[in-house]
Amino acid sequence: QVQLVESGGGFVQAEGSLRLSCSASGSTFDSLAMGWFRQAPGKEREFVAGINWNGRFTHYEDSVSGRFTISRDNDKSTVYLQMNSLKPEDTAVYYCAATTTPYIIKMTVPDYWGQGTQVTVSS
Repeated sequence: QVQLVESGGGFVQAEGSLRLSCSASGSTFDSLAMGWFRQAPGKEREFVAGINWNGRFTHYEDSVSGRFTISRDNDKSTVYLQMNSLKPEDTAVYYCAATTTPYIIKMTVPDYWGQGTQVTVSS
């Protein structure tokens, strides 16, 4: 069983930045591909970014490409999402996710979820 704990959410003005962190435990971190999803009020949860087990390959949803960067530190069992140039439409609960298929960079059905962290971007 893998436990994922997110941190770093908050309130920010448009064009600002936030960095989300997700710490993993309960499994060998470098056997997992990691990702971030988000869910805005009244909308379905959507994929945001994914990274393979060694961090060499990443994938982004089109609306965040060029603004968000996913990275990981396997020594710290942590994955990050650096979010720059934030827009009000980025407002959502952001979820960390993991899959035991280590090469996956675009997750569709993760094996594990974090509890979520709220990101609110004001205009």
